[in-house]
Amino acid sequence: MTPDETAREERLGGIYAFAAYFLWGFMPLYFLLLAPIGPWEIVVWRILFSLLFCAILLTVTRTWGKLLAILRDKRLVFWTIIAGLLIYVNWQVFLIGILTGHVIEGSLGYFINPIVTVLLGVLVLGEKLRTAQWVAIGFAALAVIVIIVAYGSFPWIALTLAASFGTYGLVKKQIGPRVDAISGLTLESLWLTPIAIIQLVVVGATTGLVWGTQGAWHTALVPLAGVITAVPLLLFAAGARRAPLTVIGLLQFVAPILQFITGAWIMQEPMPLERWIGFGLVWIALIVLSADSLISARRTRAASDVADLV
Repeated sequence: MTPDETAREERLGGIYAFAAYFLWGFMPLYFLLLAPIGPWEIVVWRILFSLLFCAILLTVTRTWGKLLAILRDKRLVFWTIIAGLLIYVNWQVFLIGILTGHVIEGSLGYFINPIVTVLLGVLVLGEKLRTAQWVAIGFAALAVIVIIVAYGSFPWIALTLAASFGTYGLVKKQIGPRVDAISGLTLESLWLTPIAIIQLVVVGATTGLVWGTQGAWHTALVPLAGVITAVPLLLFAAGARRAPLTVIGLLQFVAPILQFITGAWIMQEPMPLERWIGFGLVWIALIVLSADSLISARRTRAASDVADLV
């Protein structure tokens, strides 16, 4: 591939990744349209319609063979089950946050996520952190303490989202490129189907099912949960294959910024001074982490160029 072709592919990858994060950023607005469906019922339809949409994609792209090959590998099956359970926790808590007026706290979780990813690298993979990364973790920890003590509430939604999605990313690294995006989401949805069915029965027996009772427009919106779930994941997979990691790392802040705007300005959720301080500390941590990542990437590139000359 020529340098011009490489540059074009990287630009295309950046566009795909930006589109994925942009859609994730405004996803709360879609789920708010599904009210009065509660978060427990929405997750059921999200799982089931994601599975249906992925099955259609596998048929159209004629890639059922890839899925069957994955199913023959017990190790990959195990990791896709773990990934499915983690994304279930993430989806459920995300929807609880959106539909109970905690969109801003949800955005905090995704702001913290890069820092949790770095911390997991130390705790699970035994990686060594640079000084700037330790500083970023310290600012993030201080932010959580400020929110708990000064704001007076434990940000369990934010911390659960950050922990579940960070661990989900770690599991995806264990899986690697052997599981493509469509097959991965298909299997994750498949393993969650028994949970979805049980949850559907429980919701039906307690609060009652809402889908199909709110008119034709509302009924048509619910099945789109599968499309809304799958499309950003496919765009992200296409972007991650093409764009440099530094670009992906910087673009990942698009989604929580848009979610924060949604919560603060569209949904008019409260943002007292204590909360601004907590978010400010997280943003400082992210600036430190991003700057360190860019400097490290440049040093690595420079060292590689010197090695090529030698």
